[in-house]
Amino acid sequence: MCLALPARVVSIDADNAMATVLLGEVKKSISLALVDDVQVDDFVLIHVGYALNRISDRGGRAHPGPAVVCSHFEQAVEPQREYRLMEFCGGHTHAIFRYGVQDLMPSNIRFVHGPGCPVCVLPVGRIDNVIQLVEEQDVILCSYGDMLRVPGSGRKSLLKVKAAGGDVRMVYSTLDALKIARDNPDRQVVFFAIGFETTTPPTAVAIRQAQAEGLGNFSVFCNHVLTPPAIKRILDAPEQDAGGSVAIEGFFGPSHISSVIGSLPYEYSTKKYHKPVVIAGFEPLDIMQSTLMLVRQLNAGRAEVENEYTRVVSREGNRKAQALMDEVLELRPTFEWRGLGMIPASALRIRERYAAFDAEKRFDMPATQASDVRGCECPRILRGIKIPTDCKLFGTVCTPENPMGSCMVSSEGACSAYWSYGRFRQHQGTGETAA
Repeated sequence: MCLALPARVVSIDADNAMATVLLGEVKKSISLALVDDVQVDDFVLIHVGYALNRISDRGGRAHPGPAVVCSHFEQAVEPQREYRLMEFCGGHTHAIFRYGVQDLMPSNIRFVHGPGCPVCVLPVGRIDNVIQLVEEQDVILCSYGDMLRVPGSGRKSLLKVKAAGGDVRMVYSTLDALKIARDNPDRQVVFFAIGFETTTPPTAVAIRQAQAEGLGNFSVFCNHVLTPPAIKRILDAPEQDAGGSVAIEGFFGPSHISSVIGSLPYEYSTKKYHKPVVIAGFEPLDIMQSTLMLVRQLNAGRAEVENEYTRVVSREGNRKAQALMDEVLELRPTFEWRGLGMIPASALRIRERYAAFDAEKRFDMPATQASDVRGCECPRILRGIKIPTDCKLFGTVCTPENPMGSCMVSSEGACSAYWSYGRFRQHQGTGETAA
């Protein structure tokens, strides 16, 4: 869900609010609300219909070929130790499997799969909330496609609710949800907002736009969560104590999340926990180079934030996007994450000045608690304690066509990656587990 794509700007509207970009041979219209000073022929990073950042043609790392990078590992890796490196972002997990990066690594470098994506960590109770809203209120629910098949209690999903007659509509962008509200002034339109910091700024823009237009029939069910507190929770977990079976030694910093928040927020964790972070791009050579950077830090006893993805990420991040988020949204005191439990100051809610567009207040949606599917190991997979093949449901009753848990539903989930790229067959042959 937090993946973004590079695209070339081919035209800009007269008011500089919208642009047309070229993705291969496909032209798309995108919003420029989050970036300034974009010019025709610039490359921008686009996500859910918005430009997140300009892509710099300067300052990027020039990587040698994979054979040369692999030769560096032979010199850098200490054979007597094991390197356990967590990729927080599911985009990295899928890139590792898709391109066979793990197979190019020395045997004592191990990738540990983390939370993956916001779809994976959303608790069942929040899904039940939105299902109940559609079933009991005459609303149009707008949602990103990732959320439609995620099962709530009793394995009910938004897709099943839609099949039963509920007005659930998949949208690409908040721009689509706003248009649906304009086109249906007699209906309440609720946008199911979910995502890490990558997807949060477009939600803030939509709420502000709705207020400016007086769209009284538009509201947002806000489920945006924050990356740094989750990393802290993972490092505070009991299994990270000395000698723990899945003790994490370093992190791959999320790519596109960091294009918004910058590298600065990770500096606290490196200082407190003495765990290095390297912000990595999604190309296979990005991941290989970032792995090498983590290995060299660990060998030298360093714990710093390094930025491999300099063509997009800066230390400060996208200040304009950050300011918009701060204007419209504020920290929740605490929020539940699937697999990680209640984490203080780890999610956002709509500020009081925009409360008229808060679906939780408009429809009185109380917090509910619900359990995961019995036997589903998603909560432990999200923490890196288990891998998908440790789950008895994986590949039997739980498949992409019949998902039991969020890790299989989400296109960025670890279970989906294992299934899509056949990694489970390799582990079944070796008997490997997370321990």
